Amino acid sequence: MKTIFKHTLVAAAVLASLAASAQNTRSGYFVDDYTYRFQLNPAYGNSRGFVSMPGLGNMNVSVNGNLHLTDVLYNINGKTTTFMNPLVNTNDFINGISDISRFNVNTKIDILSVGFKAFGGYNTINIGARADVGLHLPKSFFSLMKEGIANKTYAIDDLAARGMAYAQVALGHSRDITKEWRVGVTAKILVGGGNVDAKLHNANLTLGTDAWTVTSDAEINSSVKGLTYDTDVNEHTGHRYVSGADVDGAGVGGYGFAVDLGAIYKPSYLPDWTFSVAVLDLGGISWSNNMVASTNGPKTFTTNDYVFNVDDNAPNSFDNEIDRIRDKFSALYELEDMGDQGSRSTMLATTFNIGAEYTFPLYRRLSFGLLNTTRIYGDYSWTDFRLSANVAPVKCFDASVNVAAGTFGVGFGWLINLHVPGFNLFAGMDHTVTKVAKQFVPLSSNASFNFGLNFPF
Repeated sequence: MKTIFKHTLVAAAVLASLAASAQNTRSGYFVDDYTYRFQLNPAYGNSRGFVSMPGLGNMNVSVNGNLHLTDVLYNINGKTTTFMNPLVNTNDFINGISDISRFNVNTKIDILSVGFKAFGGYNTINIGARADVGLHLPKSFFSLMKEGIANKTYAIDDLAARGMAYAQVALGHSRDITKEWRVGVTAKILVGGGNVDAKLHNANLTLGTDAWTVTSDAEINSSVKGLTYDTDVNEHTGHRYVSGADVDGAGVGGYGFAVDLGAIYKPSYLPDWTFSVAVLDLGGISWSNNMVASTNGPKTFTTNDYVFNVDDNAPNSFDNEIDRIRDKFSALYELEDMGDQGSRSTMLATTFNIGAEYTFPLYRRLSFGLLNTTRIYGDYSWTDFRLSANVAPVKCFDASVNVAAGTFGVGFGWLINLHVPGFNLFAGMDHTVTKVAKQFVPLSSNASFNFGLNFPF
């Protein structure tokens, strides 16, 4: 438990930086021949049909967050160490992180995609799998790990984690309804693989030299076939609590439905302007089971098992006792296994894209675009504004460069797109990686690389 607790944040940062994601790059929103614009706004249609290279049509490695490896790993005397090293200044570390540290990873693997013209418009078929993962860590979580007894009261509120995985079959259609308006819709049938939502509302710790008191309130909802909770006995209270989970086998956890809606407006009185709006993943999944672990409301207990000694060399010194508390962090919440509470429903992470594009009248192969992307997902919501310059100097090549600012800071993006008869290759980044560790792990938790291979017809 000690190793797990002490390195929770470091592991989360590394895993998030390595997470593979196949979402569509927002850098391609205003690139006319970017094959997968219809997944950013279903009103877009391609000039030609296409079929993807199975599994390689739209690949991406991407992660977003506001806590970076450089925030938790330090170089001390030529060696890499964590922020808990005594030589790392406490105030510098605490002041250098946000009140809430977050990671959002969205994974979408396109197994096979097809697009073609028919039925008075443009049509798409997509088979793929998705996973949404979020981590929400309050600053007080790091304070307890770093400060120990220096601060006798800790309120570890709103520590949360969420994960959902599902497969989808998507059918899309877009068409012009007037000379100025084009609309599109994509219907998605969803097959749920699993959902876990952990909300640790609070764990208020009051640490003293003779005793310490904990008030905790937490709940975990898990809809995963074959999942059972592991339990252990808290040696200080005698209560049995959830200490982990096991999954025996796998299967379909539920079914759902979602839609993407989009519209494009090209006003005749503003021939150089195009406006667009889209709402994506509007829907949810109904899960067949819900394994609940809960404190059943606020729970308080006091123990004198931890006695602090001012002598740094004593077995129960401040540092040693704080380490013992850290070792038993999961026991602080004392979650009870409530068993299967029946079915439940969850919503997808809904995304809004709102764009405005201006075509340069003196060189109509050049345009400038402003895109706002906002994801609505409770504690894991975020927004991004992206200003881009887009150019298509020849028929077989176009590109975009852009700057972005939003919830996860400032970044630079780009996309290049080669499309000749029978062949399409694109590559780009929404957040360009500038520095990496020796193991080639990005030092920033905002990083992406998008690649795709498709065959137009």
